[in-house]
Amino acid sequence: MMRMISKRFFLTAGFSALATMACARAPERSLRPQGRPAHGSAGATTAPSTAGPTQPKVASAQALIARAELGGKVGFAVADAKTGLVLESGNGRTGLPPASVTKAVTALYALATLGAGHRFYTELRLSGTISSGVLQGDLILKGGGDPTLDTDRMAELAGALKAAGLREVKGKFIVDGTALPSLNEIDRDQPEHVGYNPAISGIALNFNRVHFEWKRAGGKWSTTMDARSDRYRPNVRFAKMKIASRDAPVYTYASKGQEDHWSVSAQALGKGGSRWLPVRQPELYAGEVLRELARAQGVSLPQPQKGAARGGERVLLRQQSAELRSICQDFLKYSNNMMTEMVGLAATAARSGRPVSLKASAGEMSRWAGATLGMGSSRFVDHSGLGEDSRATAEDMAKALVAARSEIAPILKPIALRDAKGRVKKDHPIDVHAKTGTLNFVSALAGYAKGADGTVMSFAIFAADTDRRARIKRSERENPKGARSWNKRAKVLQQDLIERWGTLYAS
Repeated sequence: MMRMISKRFFLTAGFSALATMACARAPERSLRPQGRPAHGSAGATTAPSTAGPTQPKVASAQALIARAELGGKVGFAVADAKTGLVLESGNGRTGLPPASVTKAVTALYALATLGAGHRFYTELRLSGTISSGVLQGDLILKGGGDPTLDTDRMAELAGALKAAGLREVKGKFIVDGTALPSLNEIDRDQPEHVGYNPAISGIALNFNRVHFEWKRAGGKWSTTMDARSDRYRPNVRFAKMKIASRDAPVYTYASKGQEDHWSVSAQALGKGGSRWLPVRQPELYAGEVLRELARAQGVSLPQPQKGAARGGERVLLRQQSAELRSICQDFLKYSNNMMTEMVGLAATAARSGRPVSLKASAGEMSRWAGATLGMGSSRFVDHSGLGEDSRATAEDMAKALVAARSEIAPILKPIALRDAKGRVKKDHPIDVHAKTGTLNFVSALAGYAKGADGTVMSFAIFAADTDRRARIKRSERENPKGARSWNKRAKVLQQDLIERWGTLYAS
């Protein structure tokens, strides 16, 4: 359904709701007007244009959608980012999967709850005393929900142990991830080997991913599993890989005690390569890496074990992350699922106590978004958008972007607009900053478009063929047939709609 919302209606019925609050490829076509009447889509009306007595000729929204041949449903809404006046809406009140556009809502939720200057921490704690270089007690590595901890920073912690004069720990080495709920994965419907769907806990290293590399020489395979970073490449033993002689499945996973056991099809490996695999036991992963880095410093640690600090321990070192605003900007730019989930869970923990599940935390965010951003018709099942059961409406999202423009606009990434051959048009008159979202047969884009005359529009475009997505076999979910071409057409549609709006309302 497409409709017109008048300025009077908005001012009397919608503006009060906005007064409460002060990561996919770029589009692949240029935004060039099409020679069609500017009457909007079939069944649609638009807000009155301010372009003058002669309306430019552009394709109707319905014609653009039909040309994309996506199937399923497309919902969109565009509003004047200054006044909130909805300029055009098509299926704008239909709930569709927002995919990674959800991350923009999570960023706002976390910034409003924790503050832009909030920092996460990782601590080394000691129970007992150090005598002649020996700790007569326990060493605790306590995570404080820092989603950016990497091996380089873990090496700094190992250096702190040496600087404290420690040579050996006689007690236990405990890794505490209890600051956040322990989740085996973000979304159970994803292939088990994809690095963007790792475990979640209060401690995370290298985005809870382990690097798997393989080479073939002399008729034999050599493999490594490591926790590489810019400066270090420590091998890990808790994650093990076996090369199997089979066609399918490509990967299998099993948890065996304190180890992640993987196998991979030899037929799928080629001559060599590498990829990141998800970590399912983040505490043991972080502990093993710290143990290896400490050993290189001459410090002997016991085998790490998952546990919880009892309180009263002496803090040897408290390492802090960058400020939350910077972290949000990063996970919006790179569309990192694990970072977003940890930040969203931390916000919920600060608001209402440690959540019992990811879904419960997302429910709290949904209620906040409804009350604060006017997103009363949208519901989220996670913070990253990886779960396909989240639903958001384009009008809700466009309204939220109007309400929170000062907070979210500066940290959205620029979206390059392209010509018909896929080349970036650096001199394009429309400037777009937005959050992308992509799942198989789901594509979303929401943000701001600044037209040639300086008018800034907030917009949201959600497209989804949920029936086609439901037919994908689990073994095909990483790269199902037809998904890439569908996504490309969805990106073309996004650009065509933005072009339409730029021509009608901002030229």
